[in-house]
Amino acid sequence: MRPVLIRGLTAAAAVSLVSGLGVFAATSASAAAGCRVDYTANSWSNGFTGSVSVTNLGDPISGGWRLTWAFPGNQQVTQGWSATITQSGQNVTAASPSWAGSLPTNGNATFGFNASYSGTNTAPATFSLNGTACTGATGPSTPPTTPPTTPPTTPPTTPPTTPPPTGSKVDNPYAGARGYVNPEWKAKAEAEPGGNRVSSNPTAVWLDRIAAIEGTDDSSSNGSMGVRDHLDAALAQNAGYIQFVIYNLPGRDCSALASNGELGPDELPRYKAEYIDPIAAIQSDPKYAALRIINIIEIDSLPNLVTNTSGQAGGTATCDTMKANGGYVQGVGYALNKLGALSNGYNYVDAAHHGWIGWDSNMGPSADIMLEAARASGSVNNVHGFITNTANYSALREPFVQPTTTVGGQSVRQSKWIDWNQYTDELTFAQAFRQKLVSIGFNANIGMLIDTSRNGWGGSARPTAASTSTVIDTFVNESRIDRRIHAGNWCNQSGAGLGERPTAAPASGIDAYVWVKPPGESDGSSKLIPNDEGKGFDRMCDPTYTGNARNGNSLSGALPDAPISGAWFSAQFRQLMANAYPPLS
Repeated sequence: MRPVLIRGLTAAAAVSLVSGLGVFAATSASAAAGCRVDYTANSWSNGFTGSVSVTNLGDPISGGWRLTWAFPGNQQVTQGWSATITQSGQNVTAASPSWAGSLPTNGNATFGFNASYSGTNTAPATFSLNGTACTGATGPSTPPTTPPTTPPTTPPTTPPTTPPPTGSKVDNPYAGARGYVNPEWKAKAEAEPGGNRVSSNPTAVWLDRIAAIEGTDDSSSNGSMGVRDHLDAALAQNAGYIQFVIYNLPGRDCSALASNGELGPDELPRYKAEYIDPIAAIQSDPKYAALRIINIIEIDSLPNLVTNTSGQAGGTATCDTMKANGGYVQGVGYALNKLGALSNGYNYVDAAHHGWIGWDSNMGPSADIMLEAARASGSVNNVHGFITNTANYSALREPFVQPTTTVGGQSVRQSKWIDWNQYTDELTFAQAFRQKLVSIGFNANIGMLIDTSRNGWGGSARPTAASTSTVIDTFVNESRIDRRIHAGNWCNQSGAGLGERPTAAPASGIDAYVWVKPPGESDGSSKLIPNDEGKGFDRMCDPTYTGNARNGNSLSGALPDAPISGAWFSAQFRQLMANAYPPLS
């Protein structure tokens, strides 16, 4: 997905990332209690991100917990996730939410926080759970006398042990469920050297044309299995959830060419009757009622109506048409209505990424048009959540470059790379955008997904510390995790790597990190390749292209010799594995 360069105001919150939560609470005075705590701090000049991983070594626990510690210095927590964190002086308490107050024996979870400090950032010497020191051993304990009073609004991180009844929707469809592994993608991955290290990760199935519903007989793009084939395979795998990308709007991706689709701008009736209706009919088959069906709704659609119409840098006539005829809003609304009616269906709407709508001037209008589409579906209840960074490369977190970072007393937001954006990483953006969406009328329990399939940016080029330069542009370029030439570059990026593996409930407000764009599937061809899928040639996929207004007239940063979008790109897959972060073993 591609950004536009429209400036905004004010700063964003600090970077954050860790997963899970849950520690220890004895259920009786005689219960065996114990835990082990692993604490790490990723520090920079005046702040750090703390990560706390807790393992319950005692009896199964329930009833709520509190983890306490004391900082030895002047550390001050500024933001936390997956726990309610309070601080008084040097003393810190992390309290469990009501829905994650239990852990089985040897159960493990983590939470995290951002904090400031000066001088030396010395780690806490000890941690205690409900008054019992975490020593790595077990012993008797007593339950807490005061339960937590302010539960956070984060999703549960400890998966439920008992599946919900068939027909009832869960808060987080990823929690406690095994993801479907697409056998066609798995086979392609395992055909590559070392591909078996990642081939068992769940990836999404892209339905990018009408023919994909029943399945195709070619292997040039997204394989030959149809919707029912994949659903049957998911049952055979005993999977708990399956992910489909609903991706065939009329006038699809109006601002680009590589991902254009088969339906013209005026073919909304055909989209409804020949595309959405058949998908809904198959997914509603009672034989799949116990399977959580997650639909990712129309990538590269609604944000285009905000940023890529007339009057914007690089605005297109097709985007003008789709805004005027209401095709995107009505099409997304129709998909939400039909697929949201499924008792086991979960709709996540595309929400672009921080490098596209991170400016205030883009974020608010984008949220508004998403609400318009949800209301066009008949109810905001048809939206279970949103997804950011789909098929993009924005770094999950930027530990050394935040909008609050200054160099020589000047904000890094004025750098060419950040360009006054309010956000520099995807996690902070996704959490903030979720709050924005709730504030305008979406349900308070919506969750966010972040596509981490290609945003790891590992390898030798990955910075391990902040730059020491006093020149703002140099500081940012030497410190940022995202190594693209420009944040507007989106096609088959050179140097990219696999990101976080698919994980449920990894951070506050985030339902999951997902691999919606299957690693190894091309974003678009490096040159014109005739095809019968309606996919054009976009110069942003040409490594010799010197750019346009939307990417600051920079080189595209694309890999050479790429096939059409969706087709297998071996060189890219091998690069993604080589540059994976966390690294592959």
